[in-house]
Amino acid sequence: MLAVALTAPLAGCAKDNAPEAGTKDAATAEGTTTYPLTMKNCGTEMTVKAAPKRAVTLNQSAAEILIHLGVSDQISGTGYEIDKTPTEIAAQYKKIQVLSAPGQEIKHEALLKAQPDFVYGSFASMFTADQSGTRDDLHKLDVPTYLTEFDCTSHGSVANANFTLLFEEYRNLAKIFDVPSAGEKLVAEQQAVVDNALKAKQIKGTPTVMWFYSTYEGTPWAAGPGGLPQHISELVGVKNIFADAKTKWAEVSWDAVAARNPDVIVLADLTRGEPNDTAQEKINLLKKDPLTSKLNAVVHNRFITIPGRYMDPSYGSVQAMPALVEGLAALQ
Repeated sequence: MLAVALTAPLAGCAKDNAPEAGTKDAATAEGTTTYPLTMKNCGTEMTVKAAPKRAVTLNQSAAEILIHLGVSDQISGTGYEIDKTPTEIAAQYKKIQVLSAPGQEIKHEALLKAQPDFVYGSFASMFTADQSGTRDDLHKLDVPTYLTEFDCTSHGSVANANFTLLFEEYRNLAKIFDVPSAGEKLVAEQQAVVDNALKAKQIKGTPTVMWFYSTYEGTPWAAGPGGLPQHISELVGVKNIFADAKTKWAEVSWDAVAARNPDVIVLADLTRGEPNDTAQEKINLLKKDPLTSKLNAVVHNRFITIPGRYMDPSYGSVQAMPALVEGLAALQ
């Protein structure tokens, strides 16, 4: 089988980045941020009165970003993991209390029980009355919130979805926690990963790619426009087969996948326990189905496996660059 699994840090040596950023010294407030700090985020104004000491991250990707900013000791709780925690931050991540049941979001009551002084999440769907509570409701309780600008509207395409927007998020969070130098260091490290991946790319032609996240009741979810997978596709020089979808994460049909017949399928390897979450389950599904078993990518085992969080706005998104570049080189 020619499937390429690239889950470890590649170009840019991410392994060297995290341990230093996760130490207590790196998390020491620099005295640069002036509080109270008021910031507009996703059209909502929020005010942080002091550097958070009991932050809650609603999902794994949000927790990982704060860990890489060196403020893991200031995270009092987080949501469940969607895939394996990277080795380089596993020790820090393990110390954080998980506030949700496997496969479920943090509920409002559990969130308040953790007594957060700041809440950070990567998905608008988490800031709802049925889940952790709306941002307005939390602000009324004097709990400031930050929602990634990549998902101000759930699944909505973002016009400027690129690494510049992600790096601005790092800087904003670093300002909130009063560790601006850690934010700049993280930006520089991740920009180097992007630059190195672009220097290393050796791609023939313009391969077509499907970013296959998971399925819902048998229907595939794939990356569309206005998200980081689309941005990465453009940087690397491949064509996302669903670049014309209406949302950045589109519920597509198998017929549409077959009609577009991708050269390569990028598989999200998730461990949250939902059907067809792991990369191997996806491969098995594609090979068993009479329609998808005839796809070019499936017939020739042209798969590239990456952790699921690499497809979300996260620290891992940048690692998707070398993973895609090296994966394509190995498959040519």
